Amino acid sequence: MCGISAVFAYHPDAPPVDRDEVEAITQRMYPRGPDAGGTWFSDDGRVGLGSRRLAIIDLTPDGIQPMTDVSGQLVIVFNGEIYNHHDLRKRLERNGARFRSHSDTEVLLEMYKHDGPAMVDLLRGMYAFTILDKRDGRLFVARDPYGIKPLYIADDGRTVRIASQVKALLAGGRISRASDPAGVAGFFVTGSVPEPFTTFAAIRAVEAGSCFFVDASGPTAASCHYSIAEIYQRARSQEAVGTLVDPATLLGEFVHESLAYHLVSDVPVGAFLSAGIDSTTLVALIAEARREPPRTVTLSFEEFRGREQDEAPLAARFAAEIGAQHTTRIVTREEFLADMPRFFDQMDQPTIDGTNTWFVSKATAEQKLKVAISGLGGDELFGSYPSFRELPRIVRLARVPFATRLLRNPKAKSIARYGRSLAGAYLVKRGLFMPEELSLVLGDEAAREGLERLNIIERIRGVLDVDPGTDFGRIAALESTLYMRNQLLRDTDWASMAHSLEVRTPLVDAFLLRQLAPLLVVGGSKSKDHFAGSARPPLPDYLRNRRKTGFSVPLKEWLNLPPDGTTTRMRSWARHVFERVGS
Repeated sequence: MCGISAVFAYHPDAPPVDRDEVEAITQRMYPRGPDAGGTWFSDDGRVGLGSRRLAIIDLTPDGIQPMTDVSGQLVIVFNGEIYNHHDLRKRLERNGARFRSHSDTEVLLEMYKHDGPAMVDLLRGMYAFTILDKRDGRLFVARDPYGIKPLYIADDGRTVRIASQVKALLAGGRISRASDPAGVAGFFVTGSVPEPFTTFAAIRAVEAGSCFFVDASGPTAASCHYSIAEIYQRARSQEAVGTLVDPATLLGEFVHESLAYHLVSDVPVGAFLSAGIDSTTLVALIAEARREPPRTVTLSFEEFRGREQDEAPLAARFAAEIGAQHTTRIVTREEFLADMPRFFDQMDQPTIDGTNTWFVSKATAEQKLKVAISGLGGDELFGSYPSFRELPRIVRLARVPFATRLLRNPKAKSIARYGRSLAGAYLVKRGLFMPEELSLVLGDEAAREGLERLNIIERIRGVLDVDPGTDFGRIAALESTLYMRNQLLRDTDWASMAHSLEVRTPLVDAFLLRQLAPLLVVGGSKSKDHFAGSARPPLPDYLRNRRKTGFSVPLKEWLNLPPDGTTTRMRSWARHVFERVGS
C-alpha cells in the first residue's frame, strides 16, 4: 500500500521534469507510506516517479518502489494489493519469468511484459499504478474495477501529472487552483464530489476500471475493462445457477474464497467490528478459516449509550463468544474537536462522511495493526439499503397523477419533479441539496454553470447505459458506482491512510461479483440472510434479528446542530466541510 506520483513531460516543448516538484508531491503523501519512500528519474529528464510505502507484502528492501524489472526496461509505482499475486507468479514462472523479490509489485512488472494491457483482466485486488516502458517511451496507467484505490491526473497539454491524492498534485506547485463549478455543484448535490470531477478544474479522477497510455501525444483514450452494470446484465442469462444450488452454500463458498485472498499478508490482519451483519459475518468467517479470530476494534460514544445506535455492547459480546482479542475505543466530543484540523488537512476532497472511518482507523492503528478487514460493500452487494425497496416505489408513485400532493414527505416536490425515472428517483433519495436549491448556496451564476457541466441526471443515467435488466441489478449498479465509489470507498481510503492503515474490503471484489451476480438477480435482498447463515456456526439471533442502524457517529451532538432531521444536519455539515476543504 502506497502513495504514488508520476510526472511525464511528454511534449517536445515541455520543460524537463522538476525533481523538487516530484519530491513535494510524493512527500505530501507521507502518511500513506511511512515505511519507505523514493523517487526515480529518467536519464533524459522527461519522467519522474515517486512512492511512499506502507510495507504489507514482502517487508524487505526488495519491495521498495519505484521498482525496476530485471531487464531494466520497465519502472513501476503501485498503490494497492494484488491478492492473487502468488497464482500469477506461478503462471509467469512457467513462462520463464525471473524474480528478485516476493512482492506483488514485481509481479505487475512481469505481467505487463507478458500480457501488456490485457494484464488488468487477470488482477484480483485493489490497485492504481503507472508503468514506464523505456522501450517505447510510454506510461501505462490503470485503476481497479471498483475504484477502491484513488488516482488523479492533470494534463496541461505538455506535461501529465499523476498522484494518489488531489492535494499531493497541488503540493507540487505547478497546477492551477482554479475551482471547477461542476465538482463544487456535485458536492452540494450528493455530499461528495462525483468522479471524474474534483473541485479543481485542472485535476480529474482516472476512471475506475479503466486503463490508458501516455505517449508523445499525451494521454490516449481510456479503455474500460470492467462494468458493474454489464456484470448484472450477463447474470440474467445465468440465472439457472442461482436456482440449482443452495444459495447459502454457494454464497458461502465464494465469500470464503474472496476472504481467503484478502487475508494474504506478511503482517497481522485485524478487523473493524460493529454489530451489523457484514462485519460480524466476516469476522466469524476469518475465525473459521484461520481457526483463530482476528483482533477486532469497535467505536463507542457516550452520546449513544443506551440507544440502538450503540453497537459496542453487542460487538463486545460477540467478540467474547468467539474468543477475539477485542478493543472498544471510546471517542469523545473533545477528541473529535481536537482532531478536526488534521481531519480536514487529510481529507482529500470535500465529503460529508468519513468521520466514522477516521476514528476506527485511528483506534486500529493504535493497536499496532497495519491492515484491517471491513464489511464495506455488503449493503450494495446484498441489496440491504432502503433504496432497493424505495426507488421502485418512488418511480411508481411519481407516475401517478397528483399522487405526490398527498405526501407529507419533505421531498414530495422533488419526487414529483424528478421521480418518474430511476435516475431521478436516485437523485431524490441520495441528494443533499436539490439542483434548484443550489443558487441559495453558490449564487445564481455559479449554480447555473456548475449544474450545466455536472448534468447530474444524465450522469446517473449513464451508469445504466448497459441495462442490468432487473431493478435489483439497476439499483446495485447505481449504489456501487455512485455512492459507494464516490463516498464510501474514497472516504475509507483517505481516512484510513491518514493513520497509515490499509483497509481491505472482501465484499468489494470484481471476481466475487461475477460469481455471485446470478444468485443476486434471483435472490435479491434475501442474499443478506444467506450471507449471515454462511458462517459455521451461523451468527447468533441477537445479531441476525437486530434492526439495521448503520455505522454512525454523533455529529449532531458534537457540532451542536439543530435537531430537525438528518437532511438539515448534513446540509449544515456540508457547508462547514466545504469551507474547510473545498477551495
